[in-house]
Amino acid sequence: MRARLALAQVARMATIGPGGQPHVVPVCFALEGGIVYFAVDAKPKRTTDLKRLRNIESNPAVSMLVDHYEQDWSRLWWVRVDGTARFVVDEVERRRAIELLMGRYPQYRRMPPEGTVVAISVDRLTGWTGS
Repeated sequence: MRARLALAQVARMATIGPGGQPHVVPVCFALEGGIVYFAVDAKPKRTTDLKRLRNIESNPAVSMLVDHYEQDWSRLWWVRVDGTARFVVDEVERRRAIELLMGRYPQYRRMPPEGTVVAISVDRLTGWTGS
């Protein structure tokens, strides 16, 4: 599961909004040890007041899902991370997270993320495969 998670290029991250409403968005991420990092980047967004960040601030419980689909269903798989998110405030950890993201995504090498960096401590890793 950890290897599949580490190789996936995008995850769907779910946060919990006010009143318990789920909010799901795609995120680029990097995994190091038991921590998953993502950052707010410069891609166009409707607002800088992102719901995912407000949700994490009020409730740090998150889930992330990566998956693989193809017509041969014996090759299907998914991995889910359940964890606790926090905003990275330590500058050394922030730089390390950005380095990890730049190592995975060429787009970040050209334009490193300058927004909020989030660390998700992996509390539980679950998965399934069709084979």
